[in-house]
Amino acid sequence: MQERDLPDSIAANVAEWSETNALFTDAQADEAWAPQELAWGVFQVREEDIGSPLGDVNGLDVVELGCGTAYFSAQLAQRGARPVGVDPTPAQLDTARRMMDATGIRFPLVEAPGERVPLPDASFDLAFSEFGASLWADPAMWVPEAARVLRPGGRLVFLTNSFISFLCAIDEGGTSETLQRPQFGAYRTKWPNEEGIEYHLAHGDWIDLLRASGFEIERLIELKAPPEAKAHEFYDYVTPEWAWQWPAEEIWVARLAS
Repeated sequence: MQERDLPDSIAANVAEWSETNALFTDAQADEAWAPQELAWGVFQVREEDIGSPLGDVNGLDVVELGCGTAYFSAQLAQRGARPVGVDPTPAQLDTARRMMDATGIRFPLVEAPGERVPLPDASFDLAFSEFGASLWADPAMWVPEAARVLRPGGRLVFLTNSFISFLCAIDEGGTSETLQRPQFGAYRTKWPNEEGIEYHLAHGDWIDLLRASGFEIERLIELKAPPEAKAHEFYDYVTPEWAWQWPAEEIWVARLAS
């Protein structure tokens, strides 16, 4: 099979996340790496409140695609998983290494994009992404890569923006209660005044891609912000009031056919 060229979104997103690391993620790493309940997304929806999509990770070989500062992998390592973090942004991985030195929690880190993962075939039980490759990597490339590195019967769990929040997103920032763009033709998105490039798929397109990559879809969890949710200090594109009415984020759970 001929190897596909890597998309230009990788370089754009490395630049975006190098800046974000300097502004936000490095400063928040101490808090993110501290022992705590597993929680998902901007409003920190607890894993146990949504039926535990990750499940028991003790003893599992886990790969995080687009790990950023690797705080989620660190949480899984504290629960007995054997994670490997993959990310293309050196600054984010530098923060992860700093936190390993500070906490003593250690696992391998690989500098690479989700579109081309330099890890062996069939070497993991679980692949996951929380706003990593799931939003910032080309789905036509990263989903087949996830399938390649998973063992038969392995699971893929990923969180990204809900498609309805994308359809209602305002170009200048914030989220409307009315549609702002067409559904048909959605895929690659560059917001005004932003350097990074995101990928947004309609549900039908996610289903087709996952099935074509050998996955059986087990769940689609559309997250509702918890009652106590407060506006995020940095990711303020959606308010708790909006996310109490419509899902701001969604988690897909799929299993590779045995």
